[in-house]
Amino acid sequence: MKKELRVFLTAVEFYTRIPCPARVNHSEQYLTESRKFFPVIGWIVGGLSALVLYTAQSLFPMHIAILLTLIAGILLTGAFHEDGFADVCDAFGGGFTREKILEILKDSRIGAYGAIGITLLLALKYAVLLEISKIDLSTLLLVLIASHSLSRFVALTLIYTHHYVRDDDTAKSRPVVARRSSLSEMVFSFVTGMLPLLFFKTWWVFMLIVPVYLAKAFLASYFKKWIGGYTGDCLGATQQLCEVLFYSSFLLLWKYLYPQLL
Repeated sequence: MKKELRVFLTAVEFYTRIPCPARVNHSEQYLTESRKFFPVIGWIVGGLSALVLYTAQSLFPMHIAILLTLIAGILLTGAFHEDGFADVCDAFGGGFTREKILEILKDSRIGAYGAIGITLLLALKYAVLLEISKIDLSTLLLVLIASHSLSRFVALTLIYTHHYVRDDDTAKSRPVVARRSSLSEMVFSFVTGMLPLLFFKTWWVFMLIVPVYLAKAFLASYFKKWIGGYTGDCLGATQQLCEVLFYSSFLLLWKYLYPQLL
């Protein structure tokens, strides 16, 4: 139990900016084991984002509250996954060979594709969340938590189904992403990733798994075609796209399917 707690705190320290005890370290063993807690990190980030939204909407109009919520989520993770998304936009937008794409992925600078991509992504998140807020506040809060959890589980499945393609040891995330996930890790991540969906108390929300996972399958195929597998940035991009797709799919199902179920 003590070891599992240290592994969990390693996950918190690596995936977020939340302060952890000084004894927590980024040892390769703990980093590798910590990835099973990736969906649980989604609970934390989604839950704290929901708390910010709940507080902010009592003080400001909803559109301002949602902006503050998006800012809070970025601050909580240090834009960890957003950075991966921007890097993928730059690399696959500006690179036309495997070598060039991998070279751009290593570049910490952001280019036009990355800047445009992350701007449009955040704008889409804002617009869809604002529409969901018109349903009711409790639904929006649950959507925030579930999207962060499920999108992280789906991104994690890339490690189980595909191969890590970096051939150097310079990436700080290498212990997390390089070794293939075990079946037990995936089962734990699946359960923790799906758990927030139960709080909706309706079966149709589980249909959201289908478009989210199909998006991951498409991205995985695209990454494999161009670079032969995935990198840490690819995982971040997958998480971000699956998160916003969860929001969008929820809104579409609510508008067009839910009325037929009443």
